[in-house]
Parts: sequence; C-alpha cells; structure tokens
Amino acid sequence: MPFPDETAPVAVTDYRPEWADEFAQLAAVLRDAMGAQARAVDHVGSTSVPGLAAKDCIDVQIRVPAIDEPRQVALLAAIGFRCRPEPWNRAEMSGGRLCRKLVFAPPVGGRRCNVHLRAEHAPNARFALLFRDYLRADDEARRHWAAFKRRLADSVPDLNDYGQIKVPATGILMQAAERWAADTGWRPSPTA
Repeated sequence: MPFPDETAPVAVTDYRPEWADEFAQLAAVLRDAMGAQARAVDHVGSTSVPGLAAKDCIDVQIRVPAIDEPRQVALLAAIGFRCRPEPWNRAEMSGGRLCRKLVFAPPVGGRRCNVHLRAEHAPNARFALLFRDYLRADDEARRHWAAFKRRLADSVPDLNDYGQIKVPATGILMQAAERWAADTGWRPSPTA
C-alpha cells in the first residue's frame, strides 16, 4: 500500500530519457548510504527499458549479501527512505522459491521510486534483471507489454489493484523471457 503522500492514481506515460539520469542520481545516494552492503545497484523495472511506457516511478534494485532487515532498514532510514510494511514487500516467489526482500519508498517529497533490496544470488534478483534485459532486447514483447500496461492503467487506476492484476501477466511475460534467456545464453550482470 502506498504511504499517504503517494496517493496519485496510476498513470502510464511514454518513455522518458531522463529516467536513466534520475536513476543514476538515486543510485549514487543509495550506494553511499549502503556502503559495502550494496554489491550492485541496478536500474530495473519498466523505466529501465528504453522505449517502454511506464509509471513515472524509478525502480532500483540493490543486491546485498543477504537480507539483514534491522541493519538495512536503519541504513536507508538514515537518509529518509521508508520500509514498506506489506507482506508482498517482504517476500516473493521466484524460481519456485520464496525469496526475502525489502522494499522502500522515497523520503517524503523525494523523487518517486521503489528501492528493492534482494540477496545478490537469489532468484528474485535474477528475475528483475531478466525482465529488464528481455524487454530491452525484444521489440515486439516491449510493444505488447506497453500496450497491456496502458490498458490496465486506463481501467484500474488504483495502484494496489493495478499491481495485483499485473502479477499473473508478468508471469506469462517471464515464460517468454526464460525461453529467450535459454536461447541466447543470457546471464545476469555481475555484482560490483
């Protein structure tokens, strides 16, 4: 659930080239705050895919050695980031395994973003990178995914409902992504 300052309805917009620069600014702040805990800071989600329509919300993945909730929450809270409390922001199924994660909202008044902490070698970290890289590589999949998200946002403006409906569709997309990964020999980018 969004925090009270995040109540805007879902809106999917055309790709904006400035998203890459905005990610770079966020990544620098997050790397500094996380120190050695940040094994890699990845731009993930739809704003990381040039040409893909998206919600104007930067998704950042920080790959960490392991989820260490008290320590990691404290590191990001020190710079105003708020840990999302919902169960789906604490764990997710990926690769047939239940994987831990933490998701943070920006400081009040900060640039809209979601910061996802995932263990560096966990299936859910791989999933986020595969989603990004597959949509960067496949023009047709990117066009269809954008059209789906636009239709969904037009008919379901509530962020929670939008996200819940998008989950099973993402599973279908990722079946094609896994075939692409097998065909191309794709591997996740290494951690820093």
